[in-house]
Amino acid sequence: MSEPSSHQVPDVVRWQSADQASVAALLAGFGLTLVEVPAAEPIPGSFWGDDEAGLIDNRLYARCDTPLHSILHESCHYICMDDRRRAALHTDAGGDYEEENAVCYLQILLAEKINGYSAEGCMLDMDRWGYSFRLGSARAWFERDAEDARAALQARGIDPATGSPLSTAG
Repeated sequence: MSEPSSHQVPDVVRWQSADQASVAALLAGFGLTLVEVPAAEPIPGSFWGDDEAGLIDNRLYARCDTPLHSILHESCHYICMDDRRRAALHTDAGGDYEEENAVCYLQILLAEKINGYSAEGCMLDMDRWGYSFRLGSARAWFERDAEDARAALQARGIDPATGSPLSTAG
């Protein structure tokens, strides 16, 4: 049994050191409102608890110590889900294996749209946090093993090259 004092907090980019305006603007473009939670308060809608981001309806909750990759990850669940699931969204984003892959891929794409962050930084944070991929790292998966994730994004109306909504004009 491990003692609480032995828990090591991974060195990842946190909300407090992110370009908050660019994150909020990015999320707003997808219909999400970012709600800041006071330090040491529980994060509403957090499935994992602790410092992980939370989702309720179209609101994403984060605290100063919330990892930026967690904010992106939970936001990408919202982006990837249909209106029926969004209408019932509270804490558990649900989704299946295919969606989880799409979410991980999309969070890497969207990291490029945040001032001072990048896909590279996001992948490093994912590895540090403990995401696991068959090829051993987020980068290896993203570059060599994510065809299914790109197809899932395409099926959800998201450009797998940019993370932007695909045009429905024809």
